[in-house]
Amino acid sequence: MSSFAVAGVRVGHVTGNGTGVTVMLFASGTVGSAEVRGGAPATRETDLLDPSRPVARVDAIVLAGGSAFGLAAADGVMRYLAERGQGFATAAGAVPIVPAACIFDLVEAGGPPPGADDGYEAAVSAARDEALEPGRVGAGAGATVGKWRGREWAAPGGVGVAETTIDGVRVGALAVVNALGDVIAADGTTLAGSSAPLEAPGFPSPLPFEESRANTTLAVVVTDVVLDKPACFLLAQSAHDGFARALRPAHTRFDGDIAFAVATAATTPEVAPNLDRLRVAAADVVAEAIRMSAGRTSGSGR
Repeated sequence: MSSFAVAGVRVGHVTGNGTGVTVMLFASGTVGSAEVRGGAPATRETDLLDPSRPVARVDAIVLAGGSAFGLAAADGVMRYLAERGQGFATAAGAVPIVPAACIFDLVEAGGPPPGADDGYEAAVSAARDEALEPGRVGAGAGATVGKWRGREWAAPGGVGVAETTIDGVRVGALAVVNALGDVIAADGTTLAGSSAPLEAPGFPSPLPFEESRANTTLAVVVTDVVLDKPACFLLAQSAHDGFARALRPAHTRFDGDIAFAVATAATTPEVAPNLDRLRVAAADVVAEAIRMSAGRTSGSGR
């Protein structure tokens, strides 16, 4: 069984004690972009994904716990890819393009932040192309949600996945949900979130220091069609619409949210897909992946 619903993508986890790494490996020729909307993101190589930058390829994406410490996991993934000659061609050899983003789980983690060896191991796991495991695994092992009324009322977050087909094109999403807000179903009910009494105030003032910069939702949208870098950027923008549908509140000053979007070019449909329909699909699958991180689908509630 493939580890991800979109051709040309392999996903692997390494799960530690309350933290971990999730790696997505892409075939050569994959194009990608991203948009950061968080106030305090922990990211690496995201400037390169700007549509105005000349390098369009993405060889892997690393999602990890450990806050900024966890960015070191990308070193291991670069080593894994370099050993196999995959990367941007230079006079000195291939340089793998490996963007990375991390969540803040330092409060929940019972061990050290993920490092380069964990990233390498997660890449090896991804290469085995096994069935993809969602939940409190990999980068989502220490994720929590519903902290907007105080961390003491938080609920578990985690990794969620979703997929759809539109115009003969596959569109999938993987989300790591460590949001300040609650996870909300399509009908408005709460799937996972704060257990505080309804009369408890939101955003208690002053918020504890760890809440002021300690939340992030990470999402990766993948399609198997041919897209250029500006089109991938538009998909990443639409992915954030999925955040707003499935999280309440979303995109606060205290969330370091980022959405990646990549196109693997593994499928060439007879009729080129409509980019706006792809953007609608991107928002849909991201919202569903966020909801799936709570162990429920959009049709269920609590």
